[in-house]
Amino acid sequence: MLEQLKPVAGARHSKKRLGRGVGSGQGKTAGKGSKGQNARSGGGVRPGFEGGQLPLFQRLPKRGFHNYTRVEYMVVNVEQLNVFEDGATVDVEALIKQGLVKDVKDGVKILGNGELTKKLVVKANKFSESAKKAIEAKGGSVEVI
Repeated sequence: MLEQLKPVAGARHSKKRLGRGVGSGQGKTAGKGSKGQNARSGGGVRPGFEGGQLPLFQRLPKRGFHNYTRVEYMVVNVEQLNVFEDGATVDVEALIKQGLVKDVKDGVKILGNGELTKKLVVKANKFSESAKKAIEAKGGSVEVI
């Protein structure tokens, strides 16, 4: 029964109660020792800090090139559009609902791989030439959004 479920023995630990009197074992300095950067409020160092030594990520060689202006499209082939009914309007929302696209990055691009068997109105950010021809050959239309 759901109401009888309990965590496995040893899986749950009681919270350490800091600064609650000398007799508690974690009183006075609350386990932080006396003075120093780590004893202060907001004290400590940022992740990756090595006490002023050049950090590891700066010491390691960097390779390659990262184009920060790259535009990345989610691609859908025309053969995948056959899941829609004849005469349907296919846009980004319809592609997501059908499960053909999960994460629309910078848009959707339709590619011409495979064979289209339905007449569709397709709205997307980009189309390949072969995709345009395949859609229009079946009497459908292409709309760039």
